Amino acid sequence: MSQKEISQIEQGRWKAVEKRDRCASGAFYYAVVSTGIYCRPGCSSRLPRRENIVFFETAVEAEEAGYRACRKCRPNGTPKTDTLRQIMIQACRRLEQSAYPVKLEALAAKAEMSPHHFQRRFKAIVGVTPKQYELQYRADRFRDELNSARSVTEALYAAGYGSGSTVYDKNQDQLAMQPKVFKKGGAGEHIIYGTLPCSLGWLLVAATERGICAIEFGDDPELLVRGLEKRLNNAGFSIGGSRFLALIGEVVAHVADPGAEFNLPLDIRGTAFQRRVWQVLRTIKSGETRSYSDIAEQLDAPAAVRAVARACASNPLAVVIPCHRVLRKDGNLSGYRWGIARKKLLLESEKHLNRKNMKT
Repeated sequence: MSQKEISQIEQGRWKAVEKRDRCASGAFYYAVVSTGIYCRPGCSSRLPRRENIVFFETAVEAEEAGYRACRKCRPNGTPKTDTLRQIMIQACRRLEQSAYPVKLEALAAKAEMSPHHFQRRFKAIVGVTPKQYELQYRADRFRDELNSARSVTEALYAAGYGSGSTVYDKNQDQLAMQPKVFKKGGAGEHIIYGTLPCSLGWLLVAATERGICAIEFGDDPELLVRGLEKRLNNAGFSIGGSRFLALIGEVVAHVADPGAEFNLPLDIRGTAFQRRVWQVLRTIKSGETRSYSDIAEQLDAPAAVRAVARACASNPLAVVIPCHRVLRKDGNLSGYRWGIARKKLLLESEKHLNRKNMKT
C-alpha cells in the first residue's frame, strides 16, 4: 500500500473520530500518545489533538504497543449497546424456550433492571413488548404445530398454551381464522374475490365474511388470482357477483382519491408488530410522507427500522394501508410490493389532488 493510500485511510479514520462515529466501532482503534490510552472511534472522551493520535487495526495491537484500554468505551470488551442487545436476545430465547408464560419481573431481575426500564429497552431493540413477543412466538409455534400434530389439542399444548380457551381468544387475530380451519390449510374458509382495471393496472380485491383481506395491484388479473389461491391453497374461492363488483368499485374510487374516507370493513392479517406498523401508516394523511425511521420512532422502537420496512413490504392492503407514503430517510423512493412506478404515481396523484383541493 502506498504512502498516499495510507494517508487517505488515516484521514478517513480521523474524520470518524471527530464525528464520534459509533458505526465505525470495531473497524479500527485509536490511541492517544499523550495519555497512553486507546479508544473506539465513537468514544465520548475529550477529543484529542490529531498529532497525538495513532491508529491500530485491533485492540490487541494497541495493547502490544503499550496502550491501556479506555474505561469509558471499553475497547477491549463488548460495547454497551452490543451488551444490551445480547441481554435482550437472551430474554427472547428465554421467552421462546419456557413451557410457561414468563413474567416481566423475572426477565427484568435476570437483566438487573427495573421492570419499567427493561420493558422500554426491550421494546426499543426488539420492536414489541416482551408480552407481545411471547404471544406472537407461541402463535407462530402453534401454527407450525398444527401442520404436524395429530389434533388441535396436541398442537395447543406443544406450543405452550395452558388451555383451549387461551389459544382461541388470543390466537384469533394471529391466524385470522379458527385453528381447525388453519390446520387444514384454510379449509372451510371461504374467500370471495374479483378484479377490475384501474389507473394503476389491474386491481384484485378479496374478502372473507369479516371484511376485505387483500387489495393488490398487478399487470395480469389471472396472476393476481393465482397468487391469492397459492397463499391459502385449501380455502374455498368464488368470484364475487354484482354486489361484490360494486365493493371493488369503491376500492377503485379510493385508489383514485386516497384522501377520501374509507369505511369498508377490513380483515387485517399480520403479526402483532406488523399490525402496529400498519396502524401507524393509516394515520399518515394523503399527500404526506414519513421515513421508515420516523415510523420506528413513533412506535417507540427506534432500532426496529428494518422490521418496519419488512412490515411495509408485507402489507396485504394496498392504498388502504398506505405503505406507499413511506420513503427512505433521504427522501428517495424505496421498494414497493407492487412496483416503484406505482408508488411514484400514487404519491404524485396525491400531491396533485391536494393542490387541486387547496385551490377550490
